[in-house]
Amino acid sequence: MNTIWKIYFSATGTTKKVVDCIGDELANKFGVSVMTHDFTLPEARLSFPKVASGDLVVFGVPTYAGRVPNLLLKYLDTIAGNGALAVPVVTFGNRAFDNSLIELRNILESHGFKTIAAGAFVCEHSFSYTLAAGRPDKNDLAFAKNFAETIYNKVSEIDLNLYKHEPIFVDGDENVGYYQPKTDEGTPIDIRKVKPETNVNCTKCGTCAKVCPMGSISSEDFSIVSGVCIKCGACIKKCPARAKYFDDAGYLYHKEQLERNFQRPAGNIFFI
Repeated sequence: MNTIWKIYFSATGTTKKVVDCIGDELANKFGVSVMTHDFTLPEARLSFPKVASGDLVVFGVPTYAGRVPNLLLKYLDTIAGNGALAVPVVTFGNRAFDNSLIELRNILESHGFKTIAAGAFVCEHSFSYTLAAGRPDKNDLAFAKNFAETIYNKVSEIDLNLYKHEPIFVDGDENVGYYQPKTDEGTPIDIRKVKPETNVNCTKCGTCAKVCPMGSISSEDFSIVSGVCIKCGACIKKCPARAKYFDDAGYLYHKEQLERNFQRPAGNIFFI
């Protein structure tokens, strides 16, 4: 093994925690260097690092509406695995990862990666402070370290010169579309065009504009969201003054519905 790569999109930092834990543990066990490519912000999506066939990549994204975030797909179509081994990792906000993991696996496979393991991890929901609050916690990270050890054991047993690759099996159905939120009566809720508001707490520190993964918040007037909002929660959860919020009725209904219906702690899972 030459290099362990940690590659991820992580608007609020939870996916980063999981990928860091897995990647750092693998680097420690293999005794090799670790490299990072964080493509959360727009400028990082202008290029992709050169990975090689002797590398192992831990590749993480969050689950949005049961799939890989659709506004990342254009960038993900530019990546190149060059025969590197890969571990697709998705995070989800305590409801379900649905089909995001199989979609990410397929993206990596179609771009020259060889997937050898995969995992789905529970993280605090981007809409909420109570849904999976504080996760990944110490137990989740212990699970991630165990996952890394399992990967290490599997790779250590592989003779890469004789290795006949088959994509890792994961749960999901690649033909199923995006999760559609609905009211309890079954009426669809569409929050795609909803954008955050700014209250009087704003100190004009500019944090929201700096952390927006879409570069959509004006750096001159932080109350203006001129571009698309993916509801990642970065501007809300990283604002030191709690100045950003959503007041859209559909968004709030869906948020409260999730908090009501998915209080039980969901579990992590890995495939090896």
